[in-house]
Amino acid sequence: MSMQQYEFWFVVGSQFLYGPEVLETVAARAAEMTGALNASGRLPCKLVYKRTVKTNQEITDLVRQANYDPACAGLVTWCHTFSPSKMWINGLAALQKPWCHFATQYNRTIPNEEIDMDFMNLNQAAHGDREHGFIGARLRAPRKVIAGYWQDEAVQRRLGDWMRAAVGAAVSKGLKVMRFGDNMREVAVTEGDKVEVQAKLGWQVNTWPVGQLVETMDAVTDAEIDALMEEYRAAYDLATDDLATVRYQAREEIAMKKMLDAEGCLAFSNTFQDLYGMKQLPGLASQHLMAQGYGYGGEGDWKVAAMTAIVKAMSEGKTGGTAFMEDYTYHLEPGNEYSLGAHMLEVCPSVAAARPRIEVHPLGIGDREPPARLVFEGHEGDAVVISLIDMGGRLRLVCQDIHCVKPILPMPNLPVARVMWQPLPSLTTGLECWITAGGAHHTVLSYDVTAEQMRDWARMMDIEFVHIGKDTTVESLEHDLFLSDLAWKLK
Repeated sequence: MSMQQYEFWFVVGSQFLYGPEVLETVAARAAEMTGALNASGRLPCKLVYKRTVKTNQEITDLVRQANYDPACAGLVTWCHTFSPSKMWINGLAALQKPWCHFATQYNRTIPNEEIDMDFMNLNQAAHGDREHGFIGARLRAPRKVIAGYWQDEAVQRRLGDWMRAAVGAAVSKGLKVMRFGDNMREVAVTEGDKVEVQAKLGWQVNTWPVGQLVETMDAVTDAEIDALMEEYRAAYDLATDDLATVRYQAREEIAMKKMLDAEGCLAFSNTFQDLYGMKQLPGLASQHLMAQGYGYGGEGDWKVAAMTAIVKAMSEGKTGGTAFMEDYTYHLEPGNEYSLGAHMLEVCPSVAAARPRIEVHPLGIGDREPPARLVFEGHEGDAVVISLIDMGGRLRLVCQDIHCVKPILPMPNLPVARVMWQPLPSLTTGLECWITAGGAHHTVLSYDVTAEQMRDWARMMDIEFVHIGKDTTVESLEHDLFLSDLAWKLK
């Protein structure tokens, strides 16, 4: 499903105490607010006003409907008037979709001349939202609280950002990952408990033999390759005369896409140590698949492949870009410190600053023919790098704020896509924090999501979240990790 196919249900809390006229007014205002929020252009998905609920049964029935409706990606609740919280218990206890508690009110200001007891009975959001908030806290229910006036741009954008995280949760629950062969030998971070991940995140992670991929490649026709070559020419500069090598990458891409689509997989991984029967490691092939929204992980890293697909789904319609990334080397000149990210081949062109070039160069690893790949520099801007790691018994999502820059060196002999950035709070402190938290060398780099959105996603998936930002210190992080270890052992 695309972003536009998901919807969020707006559920307003009230009760019968105030009489039918108040309930009619509440319903009319809820419908008005829903229409205005949808018309704002700041919500990526449709907000649907479902009902003003007044009883335990109404709430429970609505939650059941939401749980089993694949188009419903979450609930947005608001208490226009006082909604006694005991009647929400059964429904919230059964809720399996993300929940946003929208703490707002219909009127922006207190009307000095109009305020009387009738006004007070109708406009009790400050009263009702606190009652509603208590039951969320009492049930220890994972939820997002957004407070502010519903017509304010900043509030609408926060609601839209939360919706994107909830779509990421929906995608995660149905995600399938195709592993072409196993992961690279002796690498720790590419391992993980696939049963725990499926139970917690919903991912179905399975292996398909490389031999099946080779068989599918052999069945690809010249006409199919010709059509994909035209796509390459339209999107990229062809900076090589070795068309046979580029065509081989097209053959690999077509075969991988056929297998991915046949199995309903949105992410895939491979490794240069398992290329039996293949002439080249997929480079351009993997990059162009990522540009279409598929997630990828090198060296068999299925966790980063899945996270790349999820973040791409969360950022649909945005233009900053999201890519599989790997930390390679540092520039440690005092006062001018940067990290250089790249990979052997597979960085998504969605992060490119200019039109990528298709080039062919020896790889120096994998014992295969020189593969075609896209070469480019990443663009400037604020971004995050994200790493999901298996801590044994629980999952941890590490997210660091970074600022990407135009590479300070041309690096003419480095024939790979590359991005250069300044980690926050600084390269050395950020590096110490990243290593302390156990962050992997494979990451998802995204200009289109924020740490707050990834925190929201982690909360929805009930996993640990670690944020490294401008104010993080090694001491504060160590303290937080210590407390987190204690808390997660008790869960």
